[in-house]
Amino acid sequence: MSNKKVNMGTQAVWSGEKDVLVHGATQVPVVVSVAYNYDDMDEWYDVATGKKPGHIYGRNTNPTVQAFEEKVRIMEGAEAATSFSTGMAAISNIFYTFLRPGDRIVSIKDTYGGTNKIFTEFLPQMNIEIVLCETGNHEEMEREIEKGCKIVYLESPTNPTVKITDIERIAKKGKEVGALVVVDNTFATPINQKPLELGADLVLHSATKFLGGHADALGGVVCGSKELIEPIYHYREINGATLDPWSAYLLLRGMKTLKLRMEQQEKNAFAIARYLQTQELVEEVFYPGLETHVNHDIAKKQMRGFGGMLSFSLKGGMDAVKILLPALKYANRAANLGAVETTYGPARTTSHIECTPEERAAVGIPDGLVRISAGIEDTEDLINDLENAFAILKEHMLTVGK
Repeated sequence: MSNKKVNMGTQAVWSGEKDVLVHGATQVPVVVSVAYNYDDMDEWYDVATGKKPGHIYGRNTNPTVQAFEEKVRIMEGAEAATSFSTGMAAISNIFYTFLRPGDRIVSIKDTYGGTNKIFTEFLPQMNIEIVLCETGNHEEMEREIEKGCKIVYLESPTNPTVKITDIERIAKKGKEVGALVVVDNTFATPINQKPLELGADLVLHSATKFLGGHADALGGVVCGSKELIEPIYHYREINGATLDPWSAYLLLRGMKTLKLRMEQQEKNAFAIARYLQTQELVEEVFYPGLETHVNHDIAKKQMRGFGGMLSFSLKGGMDAVKILLPALKYANRAANLGAVETTYGPARTTSHIECTPEERAAVGIPDGLVRISAGIEDTEDLINDLENAFAILKEHMLTVGK
């Protein structure tokens, strides 16, 4: 039998499903039963206590959900995985599982707005010290980690400014002080980045985004060693942020095309980024695939591809955004990303809606910053759409100027 490594595209289609298929079906069933019947009381007890595989209650486990977890686990190269109702549930469950009053977290300033709110609002109420370093300033992070911490939390690329952190470098420093290194891999996906191979202890996803890819199911997932996943799962099964089977099925179905989608989304993101660089009304373009990106070399080292996310800042700020975005024909203006449709949105109403203008400005997010999630449309059509929108914006600015 061949021992050749199975490639990611094949894993996305086949992995994690075989043990759940029934009656010769080729697709994972949606098991909506809340409870599972046992005539044998001893068998029921053994399943309930984990001595035998099986299911007893939907808040704990579910066959459809299990197939989703297994697929992500295999693709991330992890020993174990557990899922959640949303990506934020995955993030918060990690913190509330491992942190205790007096503990310390070292992270970056540019995390997703919801994560940032946990750092600035909720965890300090538990007497947990939060240190947020300048994203990309590895020396500052290393100095803070050396002082001791329970968790090192990274997001790379970041949402929405797609900043990059050297995961391997920071993970190594975290291990030196015995910290738990956690990486949000939502933007990169396991197609483009493997944080566990770079030294992280836990990798998480908002599965709502690229994993599902169709903007029709909420979910989150965390992967790592059995030793770490078991207490996270236990916290989740008791506190109840369970992924429902219908969402798990939709996420499973979406993941089958993950590699194909990521290839076209990256192609489109590159083309959009290069086009935006040519526009006089654009102040700056942020995309790790561009050589002008401040950490392009790090991205090139740790990523297999640069992904489908980018952002840019417009001259004229929000006034210009209000003209440009409604002029786009092939774009959703919505608070989501990773879908097959191209999606545009200002950071102030998407990733950092929870933050005040002052908080956004403090992390380098002006009101004129627009996040783009490139879809799978034909590249030429997306560029033509942008050309038309910029023509309308220029005409408006000339008219206003008069």
